[in-house]
Parts: sequence; structure tokens; C-alpha cells
Amino acid sequence: MSTVAYAGTPEKGWLTPIGRRRWQNFKANRRGYWSFWIFLVLFGLSLCAEFIANDKPIVASYKGELLFPVFVNYPEEKFGGFLAETDFRSDFIRDEIEANGWMVWPPIRYSYQTVNSNIPHSAPTPPFWLMSEEERCSAYPLGADDPGCMLGNMNWLGTDDQARDVTARMIYGFRISVLFGLALTIASAVIGVSAGAVQGYFGGWTDLLFQRFIEIWSSMPVLYILLIIAAILPPGFFILLGIMLLFSWVGFVGVVRAEFLRARNFEYVNAARALGVGNGTIMYRHLLPNAMVATLTFLPFILSGSITTLTSLDFLGFGMPPGSASLGEMIAQGKSNLQAPWLGLTAFFAMSIMLSLLIFVGEATRDAFDPRKTFR
Repeated sequence: MSTVAYAGTPEKGWLTPIGRRRWQNFKANRRGYWSFWIFLVLFGLSLCAEFIANDKPIVASYKGELLFPVFVNYPEEKFGGFLAETDFRSDFIRDEIEANGWMVWPPIRYSYQTVNSNIPHSAPTPPFWLMSEEERCSAYPLGADDPGCMLGNMNWLGTDDQARDVTARMIYGFRISVLFGLALTIASAVIGVSAGAVQGYFGGWTDLLFQRFIEIWSSMPVLYILLIIAAILPPGFFILLGIMLLFSWVGFVGVVRAEFLRARNFEYVNAARALGVGNGTIMYRHLLPNAMVATLTFLPFILSGSITTLTSLDFLGFGMPPGSASLGEMIAQGKSNLQAPWLGLTAFFAMSIMLSLLIFVGEATRDAFDPRKTFR
């Protein structure tokens, strides 16, 4: 016997009917929808940076033994040397392994800290495609006929003032920027949403005291305090994250507080109280989902702001530790080396593309959660 699906029966799936409408609204914004997927692809590729740009082979075979240098640091004595860590880019190691096996390299044979010792002239050097074959291979022993003068050893976007590959530093810098922004945004959202929920739900003196504290806290000169603290404490990813977290959570409080103040006296909330449901359960299961609708629309914009702040601190020299892959440090190098425009242009375009994609995703998210479009 065949079954007939009624028109009013909702489709089964992991999305609710409202969620499906929001997803359709998100897809309707084609610019934001494709920006979302492009950003995911770029971020996914940056997470695999070690397999794209690295000074170690992905996999190698030596005397019948399968090696994975990208995961394991092998001592050089394994290949007849004496150093504690193998330099797979050296001619001796390359010839030894190729005589007794093979290596599979990433497309770019440089990591973000790798110094290219075969540059044709003093650093910074331009992208290889701006030089003739004889010029870009002039530092190799055999010139253009040297086996090391190959595409994988070329600097696609040139080198910085320390002869490090710009392409590799851009890929790793993109990953650090996005991971830092995501970590800061998530941590800020947790603290800000919790503070706003407590304020809005309990109201009274709790709300009054919290508001006075936030007014005082948000009136402080944030940039000067960040610079002072960053100059005192040793630089590091988590130290910088903690410093910026001191002030970044405030932006979430107002929106969540307003939503909780509006909804705390609704009938379904009073009914839950009458049934003996605890305050924590009411806040988490009944009020928080409604408040998160407004909060989610701000997340892409908060993420882009976090990335911009990190880049600014790196540009001023108060961000990540020296030597770290950083877009802000690349911009600072471009400022100091105006004769090498590829440094500033690479960082500029990387930042512009990243922030533009996030802004477009934020606009699409705002459209998706717009009640005028969701419930029409």
C-alpha cells in the first residue's frame, strides 16, 4: 500500500523548518553564499599548509624504509650526517636519498622560516617569473642546468628581507590569522553571551551593577592598554589571545542583554517558572536560542575585526613572536622596503580577500536571520 505525503508534513532532516528557510535565505545571497565556500576552501588549504609549503618531503623512501619527514624529525646520522635534525634541502642529503630511494616534495619547498641560500642577489628578491632563467639560477653551482634550479625551489612571490619565501609565509600567516580570529571570537562570544544573559534575565541590581562596570571597562583606551601589556609580557599566541579577550567580549553583552530583557517576562517563560523549571534551564533552553539569532549575525564581523586587530599589532611589533608567519609583519616589511612592492602587495591582497569574504558572509548571515525574510 502506497503512502501519501500530506502537504503540511515537514521534511525530515537535521534542520528545522525555520532552519531550512534561513538556509534558503542564506543561499539566496549568491555573493555571500559563494564567499562562504571560497573562504572554507582557502581555510581548509591553509590547515594543510605543511603539505603545500614545507622544507621537508611529505614522504620518502630510504634503503627500503618508508619515512614521513613532515611528521617526524629524523636525525641526520640516519643519512650519514652528524646534525641533530636533517636538512632535506642540502645537496648531500638530497643526493644520498635519491641514490638509495626517492622523495615526494610539497609544491613549494619552503616553510615560513626557511631561508633561501640560493637567491640571485641580496634580499628581498622579486618573484621568479620577473627574472630570466639565467638570473634566477645564477646562485646555483651549475646555473640553469643545476638540478636544484626547479619550479619547487623557485620563490613564486619573491622573498622578504631575510630571504624567506613570501608565498609560504602568506599561507601560514593566513592560517594563524584565521585561527586566532576564530579562537578570540568564540571565547568572546562565550563570555559576552553569558554576561549579557545574566544581566538581562535577573535585571535589577545585577543589571545595574553590571552596566556600570561595562561602561567603565569599555571607556578605557583599549589600544594603549593592549600595547602596554603586550610590551611587558613575552609575545605568544595564547598570551596575545588573553590580552585581547579582556576587552573583546563587551561587544556581545548589549545584544544578548536586550534579548533577555525583552523575553524574560514572556508567557512561555512564566509558564516554565510555574512548572518549577530552574533559572539555568530557562536561560539555556528557552531564552538563549532566541538571543543567539541576533548574536550569530555579528560573528563574521567580530571575526574580521579580530583578524584586523592582530594584523595591526603585528605591524606595530607587539603581536606574534619574531619569526612567526604574520600578515602584519609582511605589511611592515613592505613599508620598510618600498623597492620591493611584492611584499606589501601580497599582504594587502591576502588581507583584502580574507576580510571581503568575511564581510560578504556576514551580510548573507544577516539576511538569513532577518525575521522579515524568515517568516514571510
